[in-house]
Amino acid sequence: MSAEQRPQEFQFDLSGGHLALDFANSISRHDSPEKTVEHLNTYRDLIAFARQGNALAPEELAVLLRKAESQPRQAAQILRAAIALREAAFRAFLALAQGKPASPPDIGYLNQAATDALKHRHIVRANGGYEWRWDDGPLLEKVLWPIGVSAATLLTSSELTKVRECEAGDCYWLFLDNSRNHSRRWCTMNACGNREKARRHYRRQRGS
Repeated sequence: MSAEQRPQEFQFDLSGGHLALDFANSISRHDSPEKTVEHLNTYRDLIAFARQGNALAPEELAVLLRKAESQPRQAAQILRAAIALREAAFRAFLALAQGKPASPPDIGYLNQAATDALKHRHIVRANGGYEWRWDDGPLLEKVLWPIGVSAATLLTSSELTKVRECEAGDCYWLFLDNSRNHSRRWCTMNACGNREKARRHYRRQRGS
């Protein structure tokens, strides 16, 4: 399939400020099953997210996509694993943003995902120094490795206290609050912030 024939990839909203949170936000309207909009519908969508989130190098992702096209059944299996990882991350970070402990099963799932990923990470000499690299090779699950490690890194870092839930009542997206006075309330001001302000203004007008 030529580049002209490929469907235009979905543009993910990467306003979470962290790869793990952006991945948790790869679905809209978590609160309402009948209104939920899934953004990870194919392995190609998973590749698009990884490309836009700089999870892996473009050339690595191109290899994975070609492999997925030749192994659709395995690609579908990895997509299901990606959804399970996302849901565990969403539930864990949402609970923590609400001041509650994450459930042991969700932490266990994230721990396993990170542990499995780290088996494929090694230190190499590069650019006059050393850096982490992922194993070479077209393993389709490779696209999940940086995400699993990202979730574990956030869980064990001081930044965990900055995880917030968007205050719009119908959003549920998560973000890292790096504002100067830690007063960020919305996933994005252009979307939820302005919409919620308009709703509150409308309610005040009706009340008066």
